[in-house]
Amino acid sequence: TKKPSLGAAFALTWALDEPTTGNDDSPIQESDQLNDNDGANNKDGGDVQKRGIYRRQKLQNGRIDVRALALRLHSATNADDVETILKDMGNLPLQVYSTIIRGFGKDKKVDSAMALFEWLKRKSNEADSPIQPNLYIYNSLLGALKQAESFDFVDDVMSDMAAKGLLPNVVTYNTLMGIYIEHRKEAKVFELFEEMPTKGIFPSPASYSIVLLAYRRLEDGFGALTFFVEIRDKFQKGEIGKDNDGEEEEDWVDEFAKLENFTIRICYQVMRRWLVNSKNLSTEVLRLLKEMDKAGLQPGHEEHERLIWACTREEHYIVVKELYARIREMTSTEISLSVCNHVIWLMGKAKKWWAALEIYEDLLDKGPKPNNMSYELIVSHFSILLTAARKKGIWKWGVRLLNKMEEKGLKPGSREWNAVLVACSKASETSAAIEIFKRMVDQGEKPTIISYGALLSALEKGKLYDEALQVWKHMLKMGLEPNLYAYTIMASIYAGQQKFDIVDSIIQEMVTVNIEPTVVTFNAIISSCGRSNLGSVAYEYFQRMRVLNIAPNEVTYDVLIEALASDGKPRLAYELHLRANNEGLVLSTKAYDAVVESSESYGATIDVSALGPRPPERKKKVQTRKKLSEFCDLADVPRRSKPFDRSEIYKSQSEEDPR
Repeated sequence: TKKPSLGAAFALTWALDEPTTGNDDSPIQESDQLNDNDGANNKDGGDVQKRGIYRRQKLQNGRIDVRALALRLHSATNADDVETILKDMGNLPLQVYSTIIRGFGKDKKVDSAMALFEWLKRKSNEADSPIQPNLYIYNSLLGALKQAESFDFVDDVMSDMAAKGLLPNVVTYNTLMGIYIEHRKEAKVFELFEEMPTKGIFPSPASYSIVLLAYRRLEDGFGALTFFVEIRDKFQKGEIGKDNDGEEEEDWVDEFAKLENFTIRICYQVMRRWLVNSKNLSTEVLRLLKEMDKAGLQPGHEEHERLIWACTREEHYIVVKELYARIREMTSTEISLSVCNHVIWLMGKAKKWWAALEIYEDLLDKGPKPNNMSYELIVSHFSILLTAARKKGIWKWGVRLLNKMEEKGLKPGSREWNAVLVACSKASETSAAIEIFKRMVDQGEKPTIISYGALLSALEKGKLYDEALQVWKHMLKMGLEPNLYAYTIMASIYAGQQKFDIVDSIIQEMVTVNIEPTVVTFNAIISSCGRSNLGSVAYEYFQRMRVLNIAPNEVTYDVLIEALASDGKPRLAYELHLRANNEGLVLSTKAYDAVVESSESYGATIDVSALGPRPPERKKKVQTRKKLSEFCDLADVPRRSKPFDRSEIYKSQSEEDPR
């Protein structure tokens, strides 16, 4: 029998549909087979005809319409039904019956297939009957059971075949292995394959492909690769690729090439399954890629890209990095821009910011040309880092990140500029905040209310009150409406200048525009009063908080107690400390010491034990180092880097690399 060629994606179908109709001298010749479109266009053909599963065949001295005959047998459920239909048909060639049985399998008419098979067995028991079910009939029936996914009769059919003294051939084994694959019994597939040589049966290319499919079902890429290497070694030594007579099969060279492609396809599919697995199998993917390299098997450009698309979790970045490098090494085709964008996205998700930046640089240097998505992705990565720098007040790294963006042709937006401004403000770096604000304006980026608020805060901390007033007026001139933060800063500035009438007007204006003052607002005012040793005024604003139903917090009590203690009011400071304790608030060491020291200095009698134990001191320096360490871990940069040069504030330093 001449075997059809092996198509990798349809290897199992091919294995189960190998011809069983004898040689080319058979009196029955196959003609056109209806396809799905033919069946759809013929509305009167019934379900069988619509699916196009039966062939029209010709007899030398007449014509047999196998399709019509199959339609008549379609409703048969037992041998008697078959006898009623076929009693006047005479003795038909066995190929007609095998064709009908296979058609019943494709149409999932197991009862009809078994009924025809039982009728054939009944006929074979009649005296001098020319009808004797042969191996082709049994193979067709096994194939029908497989296609109908009805495995209950398989053992009975094999037992009956053995009782008839019929020895299985390669088609029988292939069909059984296919059945076991569908039945999720891969171990039986391997067992049958090992049994074939002991029975004197040479495996066909389909046999090897079914074993590979079993490894695919087990998601065992290493097993499939090892199996193929063994096949290749045997093929090169001439141990396989021969028929049962030991002669070289002409089509084995082509079939081996297809088996090689099929193995690559299976390894690729297994790696995809590993990547979507809930477990982290990234190292297994890399190991299989290396083993494929050793075996000389290389997935193509498209397979590499599809594997990259399957990478969606943080731990996949090592796989993506390897696959991306492999694609870049393939000079014949250009990598897809969408794939590059996916790589940039995943590297950012894995917090491998600089690896993502390298991909972007490749787009600029090697192509394909980055698009808006590429730009937005890389800018978003910088935004994440800048936001982290803002939250932790690490302003120097914020400046360096801005410089790096400009160096790579990326234009920082207001969000990025604001992040650095806020970081400078938190760190009380007034001069740095002023220069960053100037750079922002020079770059054509319009400052937002957050920009002005951060600058005002920096100026207030630097006690540059006149400059702060100029910025405030400019902000109003630009049509920006102050927010709670801006109002709070200005109230603090005017309190520092002891212009309390303006402070009161600011509070009134806030209420008018429906921006309610908060505890932060009053804390800022009280703190400014304390710095000017105006404890009594600070206490008045504390009393106003209670009128406005604004609950004080630890900061409120801390700054107020310090203000009263320095203003010579230790008794009032003591009472406020006791009140804070009763409210369950934990005050700072500084507030505790202020009460004790002020009482001693002014001769006030207090019960120190009522204050409770002295609170532990807060280690600000340790906290700062911790924040820097956390940021370096996030940004994937060394903790010990090049000393910061103040000139970096004024312009981008091309030679400076945050990495």
